[in-house]
Amino acid sequence: MVKAIALLSGGLDSILATRVMLEQGISVEAVNFVTAFCTCTAKGKSCLASKSAADNLGIKLKVFEVSKEYFEIIKNPKYGYGSNMNPCLDCRIFTFKKAAEYMRSTGASFVFTGEILGQRPMSQRRDAMQTIERDSGLSGLIVRPLSAKLLEPTAPEKTGLVDREKLLSIKGRSRKPQIRLAKEFGINDYPCPAGGCLLTDPGFAARIRDLMKHTPSFTTNDVQILKTGRHFRLTDKAKLAVGRNEKENNRLTELAQENDTLLFPKDTTGPTALLRGTSDEKTLLLSASIVARYSDSNPNEPLDISYKKPKETTAKHQNVSPVNEPKLTKIRI
Repeated sequence: MVKAIALLSGGLDSILATRVMLEQGISVEAVNFVTAFCTCTAKGKSCLASKSAADNLGIKLKVFEVSKEYFEIIKNPKYGYGSNMNPCLDCRIFTFKKAAEYMRSTGASFVFTGEILGQRPMSQRRDAMQTIERDSGLSGLIVRPLSAKLLEPTAPEKTGLVDREKLLSIKGRSRKPQIRLAKEFGINDYPCPAGGCLLTDPGFAARIRDLMKHTPSFTTNDVQILKTGRHFRLTDKAKLAVGRNEKENNRLTELAQENDTLLFPKDTTGPTALLRGTSDEKTLLLSASIVARYSDSNPNEPLDISYKKPKETTAKHQNVSPVNEPKLTKIRI
């Protein structure tokens, strides 16, 4: 039996592409690649949408966590960024290279994806698709079932492993053809279309730029902090993340490392803040004044703010006035 590897995001397009392949009697195994920038994961460990889709399709799913390798692509993408910090073309090349490795290790014959010609401006143009195939080492071995009839025949189609006549000719950004096809297949449970990558978000892109500038050797932990709370650049070597609710307060506490400092109001409710980097007394006072600004107290009166290292059992205290808005605006990321 012919075996193929599906790049399964869990979105409607990848689900439909997989059904088209399964209808041809092809044995399908799916792969999914997650990073700290994915928005569809459970604490960055697994893609919930792809797992649900694989279960419904009755196929095996292999999930790869590739954040550390992906960081290097973000720092220096060969083909540049999209409108924010999204290196879409380099990202696709990276994931297809990984898929190619898995294809060869499992004895599969080709890789397929739910990509649609013209749907995404950066990575789904005809020339971009050709670049992805070439640079990933998969020339002629990437089948795109939903747009195949608009593209050059691939090796699996030429050799008869895949029946080209049963493939489709969908193009563009409209989802109407996919919705019609989903009805034909009896597929009713699929996620709404939405960006699944934080790097496309302008606010998060500003934070990752700041991190790359001041901490070039950043870690997954650093990125997880970027996803939580309000962020302030205090000095070239210090930044502060401030929780906006109890969930974020708890998350910052979980993410705090040995040399970080946690700050919180001593006698009233308010945020937990995480101070990371080299800091002096002035930086600590500024951090405390920011925590005071977001605490449930009189904004015109000084407030006691507690601070400690994560493993310390006893906190110290600092009486500070809340930071003023012009200063806060200037340092907000």
